[in-house]
Amino acid sequence: MTLTADIAQRRTRRCVLFASITALTCVVSAVLASAYGPLEIPIQQTFRTLAHHIFFSTQNAETANSIVVWEIRFSRIVLSLLIGSGLAISGTVFQGILRNPLADPFTIGVSSGAAFGASVAIFFGFSGAIPYLAGIGMVPIAALIGALLALGAVITLGSMGGQLKRDALVLAGVVVATFLAALISLIKSLDEDSVASIVFWIMGSLQGRSWQHVQLILPWYGLGVAIIWRFSRELDILSLGETQAQQLGMNASRVRLWLLVGASMITGASVAVSGVIGFVGLVVPHLVRLVQGGEHRPLLVSSALIGGLLLLWSDVLARTILPEGAELPVGVVTALLGGPFFCLLLHRTMKRSSR
Repeated sequence: MTLTADIAQRRTRRCVLFASITALTCVVSAVLASAYGPLEIPIQQTFRTLAHHIFFSTQNAETANSIVVWEIRFSRIVLSLLIGSGLAISGTVFQGILRNPLADPFTIGVSSGAAFGASVAIFFGFSGAIPYLAGIGMVPIAALIGALLALGAVITLGSMGGQLKRDALVLAGVVVATFLAALISLIKSLDEDSVASIVFWIMGSLQGRSWQHVQLILPWYGLGVAIIWRFSRELDILSLGETQAQQLGMNASRVRLWLLVGASMITGASVAVSGVIGFVGLVVPHLVRLVQGGEHRPLLVSSALIGGLLLLWSDVLARTILPEGAELPVGVVTALLGGPFFCLLLHRTMKRSSR
């Protein structure tokens, strides 16, 4: 018992140390990323601007550089941290409830629902700002509605037998995602003028995002994280299998439903704001498991920090790699980074299955 307790304490200390170092790296990265871009701003001025807005929140002596740092760059950095951490958290949850190492936040079809909602808004020309929503355009609102409707369809299809089971969820997600992808193709074929806008949105980008988009994602993000954290202990049991969960007296279907709702809310809000950004939710949980094991509470915390850090620097690369202020979609950058890892993961999974 003493040896087991000692091992648990060392594992806890290692997890806390890893999370602390990663959190500090996120803070330093946020400051550095605020200074880095086509318009280079001295790090001292960047730090003063951030400290001024965070701690004093007054609007005196606004200069062009401070507007660039706070209104354009730092709002985008906060959004990338939220979206990256949200996708990583959702990926951790989906891999746990589906017991599939290749599952990610888009397995259930929520991203297809968001893409369909955005495509409908673009098709009908609803791309302007909505005054009573603080200037947020209709596209992210429509995408969020589409994501929630897709989630409802998946839950309805997956629970037709009375219980929400793992295999039924996967099949329902595939059916919903395939059907919505066909509808998106239909929309693009009906209006060739909207094809470029739809494709660019689906590729994923944080270009033009602001504090209003942070306000849009925060309530859904906070509620989803609260639900997931409430059932994080049950997620450890659920990842062992259906039989073990039932033997321990846990209502697996109920827990799976709550975790699905929480993770899908985060995913839907993230995709509604940024478009489809792949591989973050697939890659990050595996990287963190290699460092600190599979216990879900520390895994969720560290995955959130690493996911935010990954998307933050992917976005910095996307907005600085091209000349003259041109930007790459950040979804392209994450795909280029995550593609090789996905191939390696798939190879290892198939090799393990063959044994």
